[in-house]
Amino acid sequence: MATQGSTRAVIAAIIGNCMVMVAKFIAFLFTGSGAMLSEAIHTMADLLNQILLLVGIIRSDRVPDPEFQYGYRAERYVWALISAVGIFFLGCGVTIYHGIQSLIQPHELQELGWALGVLLFSLSLEAYVLLVAIRAVQKQAGGQAFFRYLRKEADPATVAVVLEDSAACLGCVIAAVAILLAEWTGSNYWDAIGSILIGCLLGAIAIWLIWRNSQLLIGVSIPLNIRRQVKRIIEQNPAVEEIVDLKTRVLDTETYRIKADVRFDGEALAEKLKPQIDQAYDHVDSREEFHRFAKEYADDVVELLAEEIDNIERKIQAKVPKAQHLDIEAD
Repeated sequence: MATQGSTRAVIAAIIGNCMVMVAKFIAFLFTGSGAMLSEAIHTMADLLNQILLLVGIIRSDRVPDPEFQYGYRAERYVWALISAVGIFFLGCGVTIYHGIQSLIQPHELQELGWALGVLLFSLSLEAYVLLVAIRAVQKQAGGQAFFRYLRKEADPATVAVVLEDSAACLGCVIAAVAILLAEWTGSNYWDAIGSILIGCLLGAIAIWLIWRNSQLLIGVSIPLNIRRQVKRIIEQNPAVEEIVDLKTRVLDTETYRIKADVRFDGEALAEKLKPQIDQAYDHVDSREEFHRFAKEYADDVVELLAEEIDNIERKIQAKVPKAQHLDIEAD
């Protein structure tokens, strides 16, 4: 299941970032590097945010109840949104603030070997955690294109881990380059610039995550290709005259809600009932018999209509397993 893959990715990220955060703060104490402090704050923000993601995953696994009949799966979007806001203010805001402060009041860098060693260790660990997250997304995606699935359908917790650890890997490289440039040029401004660049990177990721989780909370429609597939299945039914209205919504990463108002073709339904009509009509020889025939025919039409709707729903769910909540109504 997608939840299991997301849980493994988030737990791996929490363990990895906890180790990396401690190492980076120790390196900052030895070097005084602003870029290293930015990286330490970056990792701390990632750690806190991934704890929030784990809380969201755990809470979203609660079973439906009378108060929340569709379940709690969408609650992970709430926690993922809180996590994204945390990245923006704690990761981006604090990091850029420290970088600007370092530009105004530059300080001497020391023990750069410590910094580079810790960054290399961090890069290795972050790359491993990123690989775990990517594998989780690939498993969830099945045969779908990786980046398209990541943008449109992937679990927000896994997406957050992939983006945060991608940023962490890139941030390690930026910090290392900034520290080396500061050493080679003798200008500590490079260290401050590295800090600001890392903050901007976190800000861009946070803004995208906020936008994506806001969409899911508001109620984004299912992907266009799947919506077209659903429409095609409905229209292929011979008894369907036209689709009057089709509305869809992503309830969570594993559940779609689809509502369709369909105008059925009365002649097509009557044609299917023709053998029964012919057989019953031969016995109509009084007004009472005709009334009985009319009642039975009305019941047959209603039953046939229900069968056609059930048939459409079975076909949709066979092609789109995530369509767990279907509401097809005769217009």
